[in-house]
Amino acid sequence: MAMSLIILIGILIISLIIVIKAADIFVDNLVEIGTLVGISQIILGVTASAIGTSLPEFGSAMIATLSGSPDIGVGCVIGSNIWNIAGILGITATFAGVIKADTKGVNRDGAIALATAIILMFFMFFGDIGKIAAIIMIIVYAIYLRMLIKAQKEEDAENRAKEVKEINNEVNISETGDSESKLKKLKSLSPKTIVWTLIGLAGLIVGCRLLVYSGVEMGKILGIPEMIMGLFTLAIGTSIPELVVTFSSAMKGLHDLSLGTVLGSNTFNILIGIGVPALIMNVPVEPLSLAFDAPVMIFVTVLLILLTKRGMKLTRVDGIILMAVYIAYATIRIGFLG
Repeated sequence: MAMSLIILIGILIISLIIVIKAADIFVDNLVEIGTLVGISQIILGVTASAIGTSLPEFGSAMIATLSGSPDIGVGCVIGSNIWNIAGILGITATFAGVIKADTKGVNRDGAIALATAIILMFFMFFGDIGKIAAIIMIIVYAIYLRMLIKAQKEEDAENRAKEVKEINNEVNISETGDSESKLKKLKSLSPKTIVWTLIGLAGLIVGCRLLVYSGVEMGKILGIPEMIMGLFTLAIGTSIPELVVTFSSAMKGLHDLSLGTVLGSNTFNILIGIGVPALIMNVPVEPLSLAFDAPVMIFVTVLLILLTKRGMKLTRVDGIILMAVYIAYATIRIGFLG
């Protein structure tokens, strides 16, 4: 047993190194692509970055459901969402000092994240989450993506008009066609950037799978219950990409990407992370998860929105508050409720 634990700890350390390096590569190249093609940080955060970093949670939920351990899958999703806000944003705001927020992003993506949490809890009241609930959740996510695409198109139109005007002023071009040609030249995308983005994403997935494997196996050896493994061991393990991407983004001053990654990830985790497995088979709901974990998830989401909207930023004090909430949640859930 001792040797097995040592090997698992070694795998854990190696996987953390892979995830940290991969996340750094992923963020740098994702932002470069976004800048070149005119996609805003907040849109990148709630789509590409959020979905990319949420693949481990989605994969874990699918694998857990198909292997007959759905408690792990549901616990992983709810636990990840609580950790993403109270843990990841708490840690990031505390060490980065501040995470600035975009008004549109908070109003739209914060509201969607909250609505998503409420939708999940609503379906949990009726017992197992089945196909009807799954279809509704997937449709809601499709509507959300449509909203994002529409918002991006509007922003693209505004930015394009500004850029064409600037180019006309700089080179004294009167023909719009010449301006368009110049604009396309400025926005040429290097295949190397795309390749490195995919390498970073692949590193996140591979590193995280090793992380999950080591965490699950250590949990089994130490006799940790499935739901607790899902809420904490797997939830925190699979959220390492979000932690690294969010922290790295905030430290580089990419605040919209940082906040957008968490909000988008939470939305994806519920609507797709639970919605898709529920299409295949009913996902059971643990009474304690409905009575305690889901309400805590809604509470921390509301708390994040309130703290952020107060000054359109998260300060170090806000980060400490969020971390304290997570520590209190973990203490009550593990120490008293089991």
